[in-house]
Amino acid sequence: MSIIAISRGTFSGGEALAKRVAERLGYPCLSRETNLEAAAKTYGVPAADLVAAMEKRPPFWQRVLGERTTHLMFVRATLCEHAQADNLVFHGLVGHLLLPGISHVIRVRVIADMDYRIKAARAQQGLRHAEALAYIEKVNQERRQWIRFLFDVEWDDSNLYDVVLNLSRMSLGMACEIVTRLTEQDELKPTPESRRAMANLTLASRVSAKLAMDPRTRDVDLKVVAEDGIVTITGETRSLAVDEAIDLVARQVDGVTEVRSRVTFIPVYPGT
Repeated sequence: MSIIAISRGTFSGGEALAKRVAERLGYPCLSRETNLEAAAKTYGVPAADLVAAMEKRPPFWQRVLGERTTHLMFVRATLCEHAQADNLVFHGLVGHLLLPGISHVIRVRVIADMDYRIKAARAQQGLRHAEALAYIEKVNQERRQWIRFLFDVEWDDSNLYDVVLNLSRMSLGMACEIVTRLTEQDELKPTPESRRAMANLTLASRVSAKLAMDPRTRDVDLKVVAEDGIVTITGETRSLAVDEAIDLVARQVDGVTEVRSRVTFIPVYPGT
């Protein structure tokens, strides 16, 4: 069966829809918050650091050091582990962008008008009208900047989704019915090719996370691609020791049968 990725804006009703769909289909339901907690535990990163890294735009020094993309690797690898078996409803911010190139990921965006969202914010957090509006706008702006920085896309671009559901104009039951029907469509069901793509993405994510954990390689900007156990790593380094460590670290990951390093060594000259 399919993987359903529900992108939910603040107080738009996406969490309620995800739980309803998961119950209807008998799928596990994974939230962005639970995935972050699992990533923090697996990779030894304070949960608060991961939450901050996945919500707020980094200052310049963090962008240079690559801390944000390192945390993203941990979150993606954790989500891939959950998604390996299909039959998953994930709800959170742009989960589908963490699973690129997988045709059986159903990409759902849930929206609602501001009155709906303010009413939900006031009910759930006891905020006054002005406080709820300010909170929603602040979170939206931070998340929009975060997505633009990491993925170079606009969060509300409808081309990123298979369906956009407005809970201001339809009931939760109707929205659930629409998503459920999408899982029945042949073009959105897993195929041997899409499952292979998922396995390749999972392996590449495992290697990326392993490289990000190792002190010899964590500060190097590397790109990892996997294909049937063969891992190709590209990037640049000024240290031959780093180049050697990349191969050693990648080979430690289960499922890797061959490592092809395409990392370019850039010599350091005096005065540079």
